[in-house]
Amino acid sequence: MSRQTPFTLRHALAGVLAWGVGLPAGAAQAPPLEIPEIHGFLQAHGAARLGGVDCDPGTACDWPFNEQRLQLKAEGGGFEGTLGYAGKIDLLHDAALGESEVDIRELYADYNAERYTVRAGRQVITWGVADLLFINDTFPKDWTAFYGGLPLEYLKRGSDAVRLDLFPDFADVQLVLADFRPDRLPDRERFVLPGQAIQAGLDEPSGLEVGLRVSRYVGSWDGALYLSRTHYRAPALRQVGAGWQGGFPRLNAVGASLSGPLGSGVLSLEAGYYDSVDDRDGDDPAIENSQTRLLAGYSRQIGADTTLGVQGYVEWMHDHAAYRRTLPAGYSERDELRGVATLRLTRFEMHQTLRLSLFAFWGISEGDGYLIPSARYAFSDALWGEVGANLIVGDRSGQFGVLGDNDNVYMTLRYAF
Repeated sequence: MSRQTPFTLRHALAGVLAWGVGLPAGAAQAPPLEIPEIHGFLQAHGAARLGGVDCDPGTACDWPFNEQRLQLKAEGGGFEGTLGYAGKIDLLHDAALGESEVDIRELYADYNAERYTVRAGRQVITWGVADLLFINDTFPKDWTAFYGGLPLEYLKRGSDAVRLDLFPDFADVQLVLADFRPDRLPDRERFVLPGQAIQAGLDEPSGLEVGLRVSRYVGSWDGALYLSRTHYRAPALRQVGAGWQGGFPRLNAVGASLSGPLGSGVLSLEAGYYDSVDDRDGDDPAIENSQTRLLAGYSRQIGADTTLGVQGYVEWMHDHAAYRRTLPAGYSERDELRGVATLRLTRFEMHQTLRLSLFAFWGISEGDGYLIPSARYAFSDALWGEVGANLIVGDRSGQFGVLGDNDNVYMTLRYAF
């Protein structure tokens, strides 16, 4: 007597998917979806502020970061690779602020066909060729995590999006439709910031944002064109009566990138034009002016287990005269041309179990800088620890210098399972 397989939700889902995507009739009889293994890590991260600083009441002053994190991640698929899914969920206890939260880092499903793929859900999307300088990557970021020394993966925030990748013969095409999600900016809960605290109501955009990337290789060179219909991810604030109101102005971006071998290294070029839709005349001091952004970078190995990378970046503000004319009294004036140079030096020691790193930003036009030295040691395949620092130098009115009271040393310990 044959044993009947019990009907479950998984079988129902398999039947619906088989009908919906037109899978072969027998496909739903096979085990439809893989049972994923659960992996993840346990992580502790802390950062201590350097120097004697007078913090505002309510600011986590001595230890702006003190968190314990459990990440659970799983991925799998089914129907002979036609379907896939993945998730990363963090359970976070923030001892510095006395809070706990569940952070859905990624959670998406894939449909894979011969000439296209579709991914729907929360996903991390990265465009462009620059290293920690962003032109055509207009997707959301977490600058609080970055200045706090958290692992670099936490700089990028997931987008709630549908992503379509097409693979015609002439190029690779990626179309992204996404809900708006703002950058996470340094705030007064952890950071000492200039000026007085402003409480403002923020109106977030509705409707879908659209991004398009077309890329292809020409020989050994990788070129790409980008189009984005999006919004600035930092709010523009203006005073309304006795209070403040803010929103996220519209932004159109168009650009290109090119990277490939040159000599014994890799050359990276990137350019973009930011069309500030809500301030095309440049006379609204609350909204960013339109800009042209240009970048050139070069990296190469300079010795055994040692790599050096350098970048030069220029930002040209359009309608600078209108910006100066309408700048409110008491505000620091920004240059028409803003230049930034970066250096990344990485060296491995002790059979590559020890990684020594230095990343440095130098604000050429603003006279400030930001240094990130670090050392990471792998105790085993599953356990690593890192110590480092976030050090701000130079003019306190520059982009980096404005955070000059937030120098810190940090330590991270992660155990993967």
